[in-house]
Amino acid sequence: MKRILVTGAGGFIGGHLVKELVNRGYQVRATDIKPLDQWYQCFEEVENSSLDMTIKDNCFKATEGMNDVINMACNMGGMGFIENNKALCMLSVLVNTHMLMACKEFSIKRYFFSSSACAYNTDLQKDPKITGLKESDAYPAMPEDGYGWEKLFGERMCRHFFEDYGLNVKVARYHNIYGPNGTYDGGREKAPAALCRKIINATLTNENTIDVWGDGNQTRSFLYIDDCVEATLKLFDSEHHGPINIGSEEQVSINQMIEKIEKISSKKFNKNYQLDKPKGVAGRNSDNTLIRKQLSWEPKYDLYAGLEKTYEWISSEIKKKHNQLNK
Repeated sequence: MKRILVTGAGGFIGGHLVKELVNRGYQVRATDIKPLDQWYQCFEEVENSSLDMTIKDNCFKATEGMNDVINMACNMGGMGFIENNKALCMLSVLVNTHMLMACKEFSIKRYFFSSSACAYNTDLQKDPKITGLKESDAYPAMPEDGYGWEKLFGERMCRHFFEDYGLNVKVARYHNIYGPNGTYDGGREKAPAALCRKIINATLTNENTIDVWGDGNQTRSFLYIDDCVEATLKLFDSEHHGPINIGSEEQVSINQMIEKIEKISSKKFNKNYQLDKPKGVAGRNSDNTLIRKQLSWEPKYDLYAGLEKTYEWISSEIKKKHNQLNK
């Protein structure tokens, strides 16, 4: 049985990956900086540990005895978080650096690094009608400040450990992954979860207005978590080397996404556009030409279908909290 370490396993994507790896018969060791009772998903058949992976000794301890490593651990969140916590985001370089050193020490067969579309040159993302970003568009380098630089630096570290030491590294540039069993409040949530929460709360409290960061014309593409897990493990099992986009090419404005969530909720809302809030680049979309060619992969979920599942889960979580408060 293959033994695999998943760091950041208490987080959103990490938890879903652990679940699928268990289903595929892997023996999984899972770590996250959060206490176990704060993990989004935690599985009894998994060796779970609360560890700070910025500490080198913890990385070596967790990696010893493993065949493969999937590194999902980092400080990240939605635009509000990454724009106001640049130093904290940058400190995640310690995780990837120490994990790469540990993988070299213990002759790990495969290492996966979770990068981000925030690594792309921001000068290319000033128009909401942007065409898809292809992998070569990360250079000349001008990524999102803080978080984007951490990801781009991490990619270079992976490249050099592959070139210098022969470490079999896989790098995915994720484009706005969303879905159930993740953050939907508290400041680290991303746009789909935040907007679902706002509309659900407004529905429960009979309010007719929701807050929207920016003017709503900024564009993004969003990938549902099940598609993300499938593409990630397909990349992990492949012979491909070098960064590759894992995202959707279905580009929408924030206003268009709100319309989809309103349709799911069967209600319309007034919008209070908060132009002083963080809103990120004007436009970002994935170009899936490379992953289509290398891995023959396409997303299965369109945005509306994924939002339906996300809305249903967040709604159930919020209603649970309301019921507990009213007891």
